[in-house]
Amino acid sequence: MAEAEPKTAATEAPKPVSNGEPSPHRLDIQKLHSLPSEQQSLSLLSFTAELVRHVDALDAESTTAEQAALKKEILQIVNLASPAPTRVIRENLGRCFTGIFEKGNRKPLYESINDLVAIVQAGKEKDVKAKHAAVACLGSVFEIAGDSAVSLSALACTTALKSLKAASNDTGYRSAIFRMLGRVVKGIVAAIDEDVARSMWKQARNAVSGEKSLLVQSSACLCLEHLVRYTSYFDNSNDFERLQTALYKAMESSSTSVRQAAASCLAVQLVKSFAQSPGKDAVPQIRKPRKSKKAAKGEELDDELERASSPAPDKPATALSYTLTEMLKVLSTHYCRSTTTNKARAGIAVCYIKVFKAVGESVLENSFADIARHLFTDILSHPGLQYNKYRQAISRKFVRILLERVIGKMLGETAQLNACRFLLNDIIKDYPQAIKERAEPNKHMLVGALSAVTAFIGYLDAAMASVADTCREGLLQVLQHPNFTVQVYASRALRAFILACPQQLLPTVTICMNSVNRELNLLAGPRQAPRRCIGYAHGLAAVLSTSSRHPLYGSVDVYARVLQQATNLLKSSGSSDLRMSSCQLQVAWIMIGGLMSLGPNFVKIHLSQLMLLWKNALPRPVPKENMSQRNMIELSYLAHVRECALGSIRGFLTFNQRLLTSDVSKRLSAMLESTVAFLQSLPEKKTSDDPTNRLSPALQLQDYEVMVRRRVFQNFSLLLQLSPVGGMETTAHSTVLPLAVASFSDADYFAPSSLSAAIASAAAAFESIWDVGDNYAFGLTGLVHGLDILDPVSGKTIRHWSSRNDDEDELNDIVLSPIGGGLEFDPTCTYLPTVEDHEPNPAATGAVNAAISAFALCLPLQAPRVQEGALEQMASSLSALSLQKDPARKAAITVNVALALSAACKVATGDGGASKGDLRSVATEKALQALLHGCIKDPDDRIRMLGSRALGDLCRSSGNALTATEVTYLTETIVNNREPHVRAGCASSLASIHSQLGGMAAGFHMKTIVGMLMSLAADAHPHVHFWALDSLAEVAEAAGLNFSGYVSNTIGMLSRLYVSESHSIETAALAPSNMAMELPVTAAIARGVDSVINVLGPDLQDATKPREMLLMLVRLFSQESDVGVRLESLRCLEHMSLYAPGHIDFARYVERLQSDIDSASAEIAASSLHGLSVLMRRDAQNIVHTARPGLEERLWDFLNSTPEQADIKSIFTNWLHQTGPSNPTEWIQRCNTILTKTKSKAEQPKTATTKDTAAPELQDEEVAGFAAAAGVHRDDETQAPTSTQELMRWQVRLFAMGCLYDLITVISKEAAINDDAPGVVALQHKVADVVRIAFSASTAGVASLRVVGMRIIDQVLKLFGRVPDPDFPEAMLLEQYQAQISSALTPAFAVDSSPELAAAAVSVCATFIATGIVTDIDRMGRILKVLVSALESFSNESESASIGDLQSPSANAQVMVRMAVFAAWAQLQIASAEQEYLLKVVKPHIAQLVPLWLASLREYSRLRFEPDISANMGGAIMSDDLDTVYAALNRETLLRFYADSWLSLVDAIASLIDEDSEVVFEALDGKHVETSKDDDSGKAMNGIVRQSTGINYREEPVAFFFVLFGLAFESLATRSNDDIATTRQRNLDILQALKKILRPSVSGSAVYQEVVFSESVDLLSRMVLTETLGVQSIVVEIARNLCLVHPSSRQGVQTPINGEALSDDIEQLFELTRIIVLVLGGLIPGLSETPVSVHLESSEEATALVRTAVQALVEVSEVFPSIIKTDLHATILHIFVTILATGACQSTVVPQALPVFRRFINSIADDDRSETRHQLRNALARMLLVLKNAQKRETEASLPCEKNTLLAITVLLSTAVQDIGAEHPLVSRFVGELCECLTAPMTSRVAAGCIRTLLMAGVGPAALLAESTSFLADAIDLEGLHEGRILTAQTLAAYASRTSISQRPAAIALFMITLLEWASKTGVAVFPETGARLLDLAAADNATFRAVVSTMDVERKALLERILKARAGVQRAKSDMDGDHEPTIALKMNFGG
Repeated sequence: MAEAEPKTAATEAPKPVSNGEPSPHRLDIQKLHSLPSEQQSLSLLSFTAELVRHVDALDAESTTAEQAALKKEILQIVNLASPAPTRVIRENLGRCFTGIFEKGNRKPLYESINDLVAIVQAGKEKDVKAKHAAVACLGSVFEIAGDSAVSLSALACTTALKSLKAASNDTGYRSAIFRMLGRVVKGIVAAIDEDVARSMWKQARNAVSGEKSLLVQSSACLCLEHLVRYTSYFDNSNDFERLQTALYKAMESSSTSVRQAAASCLAVQLVKSFAQSPGKDAVPQIRKPRKSKKAAKGEELDDELERASSPAPDKPATALSYTLTEMLKVLSTHYCRSTTTNKARAGIAVCYIKVFKAVGESVLENSFADIARHLFTDILSHPGLQYNKYRQAISRKFVRILLERVIGKMLGETAQLNACRFLLNDIIKDYPQAIKERAEPNKHMLVGALSAVTAFIGYLDAAMASVADTCREGLLQVLQHPNFTVQVYASRALRAFILACPQQLLPTVTICMNSVNRELNLLAGPRQAPRRCIGYAHGLAAVLSTSSRHPLYGSVDVYARVLQQATNLLKSSGSSDLRMSSCQLQVAWIMIGGLMSLGPNFVKIHLSQLMLLWKNALPRPVPKENMSQRNMIELSYLAHVRECALGSIRGFLTFNQRLLTSDVSKRLSAMLESTVAFLQSLPEKKTSDDPTNRLSPALQLQDYEVMVRRRVFQNFSLLLQLSPVGGMETTAHSTVLPLAVASFSDADYFAPSSLSAAIASAAAAFESIWDVGDNYAFGLTGLVHGLDILDPVSGKTIRHWSSRNDDEDELNDIVLSPIGGGLEFDPTCTYLPTVEDHEPNPAATGAVNAAISAFALCLPLQAPRVQEGALEQMASSLSALSLQKDPARKAAITVNVALALSAACKVATGDGGASKGDLRSVATEKALQALLHGCIKDPDDRIRMLGSRALGDLCRSSGNALTATEVTYLTETIVNNREPHVRAGCASSLASIHSQLGGMAAGFHMKTIVGMLMSLAADAHPHVHFWALDSLAEVAEAAGLNFSGYVSNTIGMLSRLYVSESHSIETAALAPSNMAMELPVTAAIARGVDSVINVLGPDLQDATKPREMLLMLVRLFSQESDVGVRLESLRCLEHMSLYAPGHIDFARYVERLQSDIDSASAEIAASSLHGLSVLMRRDAQNIVHTARPGLEERLWDFLNSTPEQADIKSIFTNWLHQTGPSNPTEWIQRCNTILTKTKSKAEQPKTATTKDTAAPELQDEEVAGFAAAAGVHRDDETQAPTSTQELMRWQVRLFAMGCLYDLITVISKEAAINDDAPGVVALQHKVADVVRIAFSASTAGVASLRVVGMRIIDQVLKLFGRVPDPDFPEAMLLEQYQAQISSALTPAFAVDSSPELAAAAVSVCATFIATGIVTDIDRMGRILKVLVSALESFSNESESASIGDLQSPSANAQVMVRMAVFAAWAQLQIASAEQEYLLKVVKPHIAQLVPLWLASLREYSRLRFEPDISANMGGAIMSDDLDTVYAALNRETLLRFYADSWLSLVDAIASLIDEDSEVVFEALDGKHVETSKDDDSGKAMNGIVRQSTGINYREEPVAFFFVLFGLAFESLATRSNDDIATTRQRNLDILQALKKILRPSVSGSAVYQEVVFSESVDLLSRMVLTETLGVQSIVVEIARNLCLVHPSSRQGVQTPINGEALSDDIEQLFELTRIIVLVLGGLIPGLSETPVSVHLESSEEATALVRTAVQALVEVSEVFPSIIKTDLHATILHIFVTILATGACQSTVVPQALPVFRRFINSIADDDRSETRHQLRNALARMLLVLKNAQKRETEASLPCEKNTLLAITVLLSTAVQDIGAEHPLVSRFVGELCECLTAPMTSRVAAGCIRTLLMAGVGPAALLAESTSFLADAIDLEGLHEGRILTAQTLAAYASRTSISQRPAAIALFMITLLEWASKTGVAVFPETGARLLDLAAADNATFRAVVSTMDVERKALLERILKARAGVQRAKSDMDGDHEPTIALKMNFGG
């Protein structure tokens, strides 16, 4: 009931109130207190929330009118004793005050402030809650209207400061005071009194450094920040010193919020003091601060305090003025102090971020060099950090985030390029030192610079091409650095560089190989440098690993040489000393590891050889006594060899899963088993102080042993995941599992002997394992970072919902783990894929991580006893006595065990992606439960979370019995154990169990779990209620609709908790407040609300009360300042808009999303973009209209800063698809704007020099002119380009071009369906803009842009190539753009082009010529020359074939371009069938082209169908030809190129076959053999040997038939991934080609071979059933042709045929005709049982297909062997009769079928067989039955059916009456029916026509003549018979001339009398017609005519005379019109008739 109050008030219209009248929004205190206590706070929340909405809705006038009443209401709530205003209420009241004074009159301002101050000043009688609320309201009032109440600010601030002492027991109140003071300063800005300000300064500073409450510290920092930002009193060095001291102390806090607040305050002060000095050496100007005449009392006290701390006199205060470098130095000085904690360092790093973001992009761009040098020199290279590995690791990570992620993303593309230039030229290239004046950078600087360059390469990607050579030289130069870390980072940078610039792959590989060879050769001499050698090897491996990503740029030859070199090294290493041998082996295995990334197609060729090499490197160990005789260096060598070999095996397993057969898996597992045995045989003492006993100065045997152990576990984990079931030896499991358990949980361990570890191990020093910070942490895993877990099995990060991933949060997250990472810890990361942003941990930690992974995968696969033993081993380790003195190790083991059990249970459920195994034995379950119960009761959040997840997975895998026990145990524990962390752990476990079991299985425990969680959520302890809320949300989300019964209670509880003070950070007690600071309780409540919204789903629309409550909560969440809460509110709104779109304020939601795009939080921005993209899917245009102006511009800017943002791309893509086709003009303009849009900068960077150059290597003035017009320029490597006017990033421009390309594609598809598509017309008007855009893109600096530009030009040519210019119809529309198109093509064939671009350009050339824009060959210019020269180049067998100046970088690239050239010529050949001018273009080259086309097709078929050439070769290389050996490696790459072109080649060949071209038949027969003049190898194109086979081709197919047929067949038979329209068109094209190929001159009789024929028929039948009518039509034609040319058809009936062969032939012919009948069955209702899919009446295509199919059947019937003709005749007759009887066929199909029917009857009419006669009579009988049914007139189609049947029977009888018999009863019956129809008005005309036909054919003349004369003579006056009579009269006149001479007089006499009778009865109207017929009779026999006339009586003669005169009058009138008047054209006006 309580919620209804404010709703009622809210629905009332706001009434203007004046003179103090009460507001309609009035709180009824009495009613409020009458509610139950738990409802009171909810009611107050609802009221204040509605009050805020009401104030927001008021305009300025209404606000002024209601001010007094609203103020009174607010103050009443402030003074409420019960329920006292809590945090949410206070914020609502503050918002009300803000609205009142922002929009309304400020007259009540002073009164309001005085009233609030009075409340604060009140004594103890006033409740602290009221004072708290008053302070909060004061802050809001002053913030919004402080400038109007300056005079009261001192009073307000003094009162607040005095209240601090009274608030000593209330942390929330103290915090509110400091926030209020800050807001006062912000509101009145500089007008605050200095004394008051200094008092505030002092109190805030003391609170920052000395306050125990984290919340108060944070608020005090905010207060200081406002004082610094808005006043100038503290801008001096003395105050700054004191401020720094306080803030640095605050930064040591464990609270992230406090550190963030302190960093923010310090950053504000530094940025405020920032001044760009005119020169680098300028000294900051010093000025004395203005002294106040009288110091404030607080300040004197402050000075005393300061003096007390130091007896030295104060320094003179100077004004703060820092350059950027000095400013950064202030931060780095404290950062590098040894006393600074790691958390403080994270705080200082956050301060760096805030400074960088505040100074802005322009400053960062100008000062990038100074910033980079500062970070590298003052932080990374500081001596104090170099001796602590952890500090060094986190500092490196900090610098990476600052330089790469923060600054890197803020810089534009040009600035990033300049940054790269600086890093390369000024740091990286200074090693080794070349100029005396430039010092050599140290290793830390180099590592930082290399890491930054790697990141910038990632951002710039293809844009790196402008500095490619510089980059390559610099990175290769630094590879030789002796430091291993530098080498690994350089290798990683080199890998990123090659991925961005693949053209550099071969040059880089070559240099690395040569360098490795050189250094290996030097190893034996005095200048040996093994480290340099290893550096080059890592570089080589890194570069090789990119080859599989860029197959166009690799070289098989290089791969083979690398492998050969590595193999030789392994073989020869035994002859060297240990150290040299270890270097050689390491280099060899690194190279092999790099080659593994080439994948199975490469590796399988050498697999047996590799297995042998690995077996030799990992042998079974010798007996232990022999091992003990070896010295330390030998053992280190043996371990080192194993570690290197295992590294390459890891590469093999990562990239070559396909090769992991059971045999390979078993052999590899045996090797791992041998390695474990080797590790176990090593001596216990693994360290030596003697340097000569070490293989490497820095590494002991212990370190080698750890590295080998890590590799064993890594490989074992991969094997378990990837190998087939049963593919591993069980002994390997039993060997590795105990070692893994010992590695992460053994109480005895080998710790690194570092100083920090020794200090941390002291019991007094140990507080938390997470704060140890020594990069080892007592053997702790490195996979746990706060609540985020890196899954040991899958390697994916499982982020907790509360984790934030903004840059500042990432900095704080770094120190959550005591272990830092680095690439140097695992060098295989240079060529293996790694988890993003997760660098490898140190080897010891890596071994623990890998051991956990191996354990998790292995444990579920073991027998129960083994599982129990492993778990017992872990339990005993945890309870070992030795751990009591070593709490740190115990903490580390606990975390490791929790993670291992969690991962193992997850694997057991099957979620790990590996064999899931089983953990369901009773003993195992008990042991697991015991361990996990300990975990969920642990005080550490991380351990509890892992334990609860494991319990959930265990219950899921073990079933209901265990679940019931576990739920009971957890609930009892919660009831009996009051420890907060135990209750929190149990709550998490209950939720995990429920979510893992799912709705059905968990339903039994739902009530228990939900009840328990609700109870715990109300607990006052922050840990308990946070984890309970988290769990409740998880349960609701997992339960779905099953949770609906708890929705109401949950909403009520969440609302109460939200408004409760105990569940906020402003709670009064210190301890809960501090705990709540790091627990996002409010966000957890918001998450619970979101889960409830998802449970309700669409039911929200009907559930009014819950919906209103949820909407209110979501509105309040949206107004919170916390990032987590705002994120959850966005998710809530997104789901609300999905389920109940009509109930949210849509416009406000869109505006909220729009404003959140600019949020300081990257997560909020990303979430708002996701919300926008979801909305845009529904109605993009509506969203754009609803949003504020500028949304589109902001989206493009955001995409420019974050080009990988998928949601923005989704927004534009959806928008394009919805509006593009209807409004292409807008989209073309949009794309054009983005391509030309510049990003203005404030000033030009120092390094920039403006340089305008024309396009790349353009070859003439014309091209240069276009390039200049389009603004094309190319940057010079040595000069940094300007960035003052910078284009959008190339990735954004590429996306815009992609949108344009998609738009034209969509419009092209529309145009194919509809010629009048509006999009085509609109696009035609903008074709000039499109061509200009495409030209601009095709000459850009980035290859991807140029390729898209080319494709757009190609699209435009295909769409508008044949469209005439609307202004000049005699010219083509695109002819005027020939110059631009030609110019755009030129750079595509330049030296710096790419194969992809050249291939696209070749296609454009062909399209341009084929479309007929220019038909004169002489005017085709360079476009044709390009194609001709390319053909000449690629028709030779030269490896150096090129196109233009572009040399193909590899054989694969050459194939790509070659196929593009061949396809282009094929396109011209196909087009030549329609465009005659093309014959002149193509004809001269046909003889050259056809063999090339055929050779390419044969190569394609070989690649497609033949088994891998290397499949059975084993380890031996059988051939010297590398292309042959590695054919499989290139197979996938090459197939793509052939697949794009083969259909064009087949079509071209088919078109030549169609022309009966002699050239093509010779080539098809293989008679045209091309061989080189002096080449004995006999190889032709693509390495295919062409030899004449000498077969007789008259009966056999041509040599290439099966290649063509196989390709076409396979392509039709396999499913395509393309869209439906593309697939259908492709199938249509293939079938058209197949139709031409399947002719005897090409196929011979091959297609009739049993296997080929049956497969073909199956395919064609399937296509008939599934494909479109167009495809079916071609299938019918193919089937018809195959029948007509079938051997048995050609042999005819005369030739005797073998009986068995004939039966096969009959079978084949029937199969083919069945296909045709199948088509008809799908179109004509009644022919088959299945319903038809088309309406014949409305489909012209279907009607045409019926005609085609029927005609095909008739044609086929003519050539059928006579023995089976009868069956086919019966079928055809049945089809015709069915068509005739089908209503749907009457209007369209029957008229088309009747001519075919006549032809068919004609063909069988002369058949003497009785069966034929019987069939015809049977058909006649059925037709008569159809006629009888039609005459019943039961449907609309009956009448047309009757007419059509009359016609059909007439056709039958007139053609085959001799077969049926003229006297047959059926004929007589039909004649009778026909006569009846003659007298029926509806059928008279048709019947008259039929009678005429039958009479002329001599069928039933007696009856028909009798009926005709009586019909004419009777002349009954019925409408509709007139036309029939005229036709009958014509029939009689015509028939008279056909009678015999003897019968003619009688006939003429009869007909004359009949005609005169008709005329006399009908009247004058028919006289002309009758006269004409009488004259016809006179002409037939004049003598008879005269004789009859002479015998007539007078009356008849007079009638005859009148008739003839009437006839003569008509003739005369007609001749007069013709002779006397000008001829005229008579227009027919009655179109209906």
